[in-house]
Parts: sequence; structure tokens; C-alpha cells
Amino acid sequence: MAQSPAEPSTDTISHRPWYDLGMMSDPILDQSLLFYMAMTWSGQADVGECLETASRVNSSFPDSWAEEWTKTADRLLLAAKEAENQNHNVSAGQAYLRSATYYSAALHRQNNPKAPIVKDNALAASKYFLKAINLLGIPAERVQIPYENTSLPGYFFRSPLAKGPAPVLIVHQGRDGWAIHCKYIADAAISRGYHCLLLDGPGQGEALRIQGLPFRPDWENVVTPVVDYLIACKDVDPDRIGLLGLSMGGSLAPRAVAFEKRIKVCVANPGVLSWPDIISGFFGQIDPRLADLWKTDPAEFNRLIDSISTQVPLVDWGMRDMLWKHGAASPAGLMEMIQLYSNKEIVSNISCRMLVMDGAADEYSQGRDLFEALAGNKEYMYFDSADPALQHCQVGAQASSSARLFDWLDENL
Repeated sequence: MAQSPAEPSTDTISHRPWYDLGMMSDPILDQSLLFYMAMTWSGQADVGECLETASRVNSSFPDSWAEEWTKTADRLLLAAKEAENQNHNVSAGQAYLRSATYYSAALHRQNNPKAPIVKDNALAASKYFLKAINLLGIPAERVQIPYENTSLPGYFFRSPLAKGPAPVLIVHQGRDGWAIHCKYIADAAISRGYHCLLLDGPGQGEALRIQGLPFRPDWENVVTPVVDYLIACKDVDPDRIGLLGLSMGGSLAPRAVAFEKRIKVCVANPGVLSWPDIISGFFGQIDPRLADLWKTDPAEFNRLIDSISTQVPLVDWGMRDMLWKHGAASPAGLMEMIQLYSNKEIVSNISCRMLVMDGAADEYSQGRDLFEALAGNKEYMYFDSADPALQHCQVGAQASSSARLFDWLDENL
């Protein structure tokens, strides 16, 4: 039976929101800084290290963000190796874990996808995350999931509380996050008796930066091999498989379960009905002509994007980043590709139980739209302005987010 969405709070915030740190040159980097600071909850970052790194970033130099986070990661790596050499394995593991985070953080705003730092940092993040797992005795292992003519990287967290075949939660990020960034979800899962598989799909994390795999819209062809892999695991209950998609993953995960019917529950955080509408709206805010110009005059759209990019660093980076992640040759070609990422035509095919997560300050959410479009067997979880988890994917409030998510999973998976 469907549960109606809670009405959003009508109260307003008269002062600057707590999450508006005001430390970085643009709001996306400001939110990115908060994203990495929040990883203190899972032991993957330290507040002082994040703030000190951010204080060194010079907005006048496009490569400064990447350079400064890499310097912090390098410093932690030296400390980790020294501690390990002296048999201080816990200190070493903790330092390796934070260095892995900072190597990945450096690539959050990397201007040249072909620069050596991209693959070097990705390899380092993977290597030292695994090193930390081993030294800290975390019940997890690196896995390679067969996928077409290659494999997809992931980490399988096995709950020590599970007695016999147990439920499992598949977790993947969206456009910017990595599998390793979801450790807080895996921690919450295994402490409650769930297994958890953190995945980098095409366009994400290691799969993009090490293997060169761009996004694809038919996400069921990514998730189905993962389900095949899990069903073959003797300690997984094949009738209790869940899927969680974060950020742009809130568009990809619903697409997957429209076709992959072995998944019992799906969580979209936030819910996205039409990713093309979000992207068109972003460009339309910059210049109203950009919303539809790619269809009527692709050459003029490309010219206008190039012109704006010379004046607005965020657009310059954002467009090159999207071209790379989607494997597109031109801005107009990218917009044409993105039209395939709409769930409007397939949402009626979804039959598993759905949870749509949403927040009062989530500017990328279409949670209410997705919820209303779902035929039934659905629930809406809203974080209002009185809750610190009101931002995109509840950034900065992993404790609150995890508690509410897993309370729901306890009742439904």
C-alpha cells in the first residue's frame, strides 16, 4: 500500500544555512568539501585534515584542488607506512584509509581526464583502501564481478552477525562518488546482519578512471551481472537482495529494477524521474537558450558552450567532465546521449518495493515526481529543514541518514 509523501516544511531559514561553508570558490566545491568532512563518521577522513587542505586550495589555479588533496594524501601515506613498519597496524590502517579518501577527493575537480594523476590517484585509492581493510580487520574483500568482456570492481562486506544466508544490499554512487565513499553504508549494514556490496559501475570510480568505462543508460545490464554474482554466493539469501543508488544513482537504480526482477527492494536517494530535465535545467539557468538549442542548432550550441566556458570555470570543468564520463564527442552530442537517461517511459515497469529519499535542500532531486509516477508498493522519506540531513544525499548527516534508511530496510528487506 502506498504511503503519501509528507508535506515539505514551509518554514524558511533567515540566516546562512549551516552547510554553506563559504570556504571554496563555487558552491559545488563547497558541498564537496562537506562531503569529505562527513566521512569522519566512517573513519575515512578527519575534520582538521579536510579544513587544512581546503585552506590551501587557490581558486585562481584550476589544478589547485587536485594538487592540494594529493599532497595531503601523500603525507598520510608516509605516516601509514612508517606506522606499519613499526607494527602499529591500527594507526597504519587508519592512516591508509584516510589517504585513500584524499586520493579520490583530489579527482573530484580534476580538469584534464587524460592527466597521469587521474589513473595514479585511482590506483592509489584502491590499493590503500584495501590495505586499510586488511590491517584493521574489517570483514570485507575486494571482488571483481564478471561484466561483458571485462569485470567491475567492488568490495563485498560480509556481516559477522549473519547466521546462514542473509540479505544483501548492493550500493552504487552516481556521477561523482566512488564505491569506497559508501563505506558508511556498509558499516551500517554489517552491524545489522546485512551483507553489503559496494560497486563501481561504468562511468564511476575505478571503472572509469582505471578501466576507461563510460556511463551507459541501460543500467539493468550493469546490475544483472551483479545479481548473478551474488546469487552464486552461498551466504547470500537470493530472495532478499536490495539495491541503493545515490545521487545520479537515484536515476540509474530505478531503471535497473524496471528490468531486473530479482531485486526485492530499491532505494533511490534522491529519486530522479528524468535526468535529462535536470541537466537541461542546469544549462538553462546559465543561459535560457541552452535548454533546447542543442536540438535546433547543435553547432551554435557547441559554440555557445565554448564561449561560456572561457568565462565560467565551473561550466568549463563541468562540460569536459561530462563529455569524458559519458564518452561523448561534443556538447550537443552529450545532450543527445543524456536523453536516454529518462525513466518516464519505463517507470511503470517497476514492480519491486521502492523507497524514495528526498531532502528540503536537495537541488538535484525529483523525488516527488518519481514517487508520484510509481504505480504502487512505494514509500517516501523526506528530510525537512529541521533535520541536518536535508541536503543532497544527506551529505554531512550520515548518522541520521543511515539510521532512517536501515530502519526502513529492517521492515522491508
